[in-house]
Amino acid sequence: MKFVNFRVGEEIHLGIKSECGVIDVKEAAAVHGLEVPATIEQAITAGETGRLQLAELVKKEVQAIPEDKLIYAPCVTNPEKIICVGLNYVSHRDECDIEIPAAPVLFSKFNNALAAHNQTIALPKAAVKFDYEAELVIVIGKEAVNVSTEEALSYVFGYTVGNDLSARDLQFRTGQWLLGKTCDHFAPIGPCLVTADEVDPYNLDICCTVNGVVRQSANTRDMIFDCATIVSYLSNYMTLKPGDIIFSGTPGGVILGYPEGQQQWLTSGDTVSVTIENIGTLVNTLE
Repeated sequence: MKFVNFRVGEEIHLGIKSECGVIDVKEAAAVHGLEVPATIEQAITAGETGRLQLAELVKKEVQAIPEDKLIYAPCVTNPEKIICVGLNYVSHRDECDIEIPAAPVLFSKFNNALAAHNQTIALPKAAVKFDYEAELVIVIGKEAVNVSTEEALSYVFGYTVGNDLSARDLQFRTGQWLLGKTCDHFAPIGPCLVTADEVDPYNLDICCTVNGVVRQSANTRDMIFDCATIVSYLSNYMTLKPGDIIFSGTPGGVILGYPEGQQQWLTSGDTVSVTIENIGTLVNTLE
């Protein structure tokens, strides 16, 4: 099942992608008098029971909204945690010219960084070295504490597309990366959240283009630490909660990896698109 969040006036509505467009869950449930999860947070918390209820709703005769008529919201709106993994593809490690890390390299973003598909992102005036990072994003489905690698993916609700936008001059101002990573709207995700039963996270093509030119092209099988390892590792040190999101790392091809004289940083007017096989394409224009 593919979920989207979209705006209706001041509200955010949960939608389900269908062959005919997007079904407004709130409106469809009201028409048919059904009790179903009404928000993405409720859908995540309800787990399999909620998905079965929503699947029944999709079978009803409902009117769908064309996708090009939607104003998207982030497909997860209020995660307790946004955790990011750095240096997690061999190709990215190579271009950064460092040793393969012995454990996942972790940093965080805050909720102010969330942004939606098709949202225009304002670049902060305090930086100039703006970079893209195409990433598979994991969305946790149930509380996870000290879970094994073998069990880890059973705690995942689904996956979405992310772009770990980065202000490199701020990122490396000190030894802590936070300042350059969690600028406003520097964590766009979407357009949809695909449930885990429809995705093989071990073998997904991932691509990033800037103004239509391919900059990154790889497959998730090239991860140093795969999704199960990441979830298990994190759960040993912190309680993962339903709705938490994890940016799982980016492949080679980022601007930072180019020789200094060839680094052409993102600028106002650029459009960045991130595509992940079987999930979708996330598009954002910078201003």
